[in-house]
Amino acid sequence: MKLVHISDIHLTVPGERMGGLNPHRRFAQALDDVRAQHSDAARIIITGDLTHWGEPAAYATLVDALIDLPCPVRLLIGNHDDRAAFLAAFPDHPQDAAGFINHAETVDGTRLIYLDTTEPRTHAGHFCSRRRDWLEAELSNCTHARLFMHHNAMALGLPAEDKIAIVPEDRGPLAALLTKYRDRIDYIHFGHVHAPVHGTWCGIPFAAVRSTGNQSLPNLNEQELLQGAPMAPSYGVILAQDTATTIHEIPFTWDGPIFSAGTNWDDWAKPMAAE
Repeated sequence: MKLVHISDIHLTVPGERMGGLNPHRRFAQALDDVRAQHSDAARIIITGDLTHWGEPAAYATLVDALIDLPCPVRLLIGNHDDRAAFLAAFPDHPQDAAGFINHAETVDGTRLIYLDTTEPRTHAGHFCSRRRDWLEAELSNCTHARLFMHHNAMALGLPAEDKIAIVPEDRGPLAALLTKYRDRIDYIHFGHVHAPVHGTWCGIPFAAVRSTGNQSLPNLNEQELLQGAPMAPSYGVILAQDTATTIHEIPFTWDGPIFSAGTNWDDWAKPMAAE
């Protein structure tokens, strides 16, 4: 199963820039690359910060952008999103009984579980008891699951970034829940940090992807300020099997030279000097 993981597209009202970039152009480039290179994907999953300021006009551009894609798209919301504005733009989008944008589906025998980790007027993540109850019901009824969310649930060793991870009062109970079901969870995938970060938490491997806009500069010492730059973006391609996961980082804006070489030993031999 191939899954395309895109995150933090930060769409604005058309004509407005975000961090010196045109987020609409970057997102369109990513989708064009997916169409050209990964038409065999089972899903395109966009893990939140769909917009930068949660404005209806920004969500309207997202509705238009998701036309003519090779596979279904699954949307999550992040701390820059507005739940009401999102639902106004996507009125048929599934919700759980409490009104959170939690939803799930089974694809090729794996339960793909999409989590809502947002609260209004805070950049930190939240996953309250009602959301945990919903997640436990999902995990108790499956054998293989992949979790997708916007916020990182775990601390990453980045002091400033970790201030806006899922808050400690929700992190502990969530960790206990995931530990209980860790044998059923193949991977945790998220965005939010605008950087490729990999590790394990609760005995479960995790991976974050870059933004299609600005990227963060990981600083293991900075306590207060988030640091970023208009570095090259990418999205992830997840090759998922029951017993293995491979994640490729796709640098979709590169337009410079590409060099090709064979795989035989002599293909990499140093050229002989001219006599």
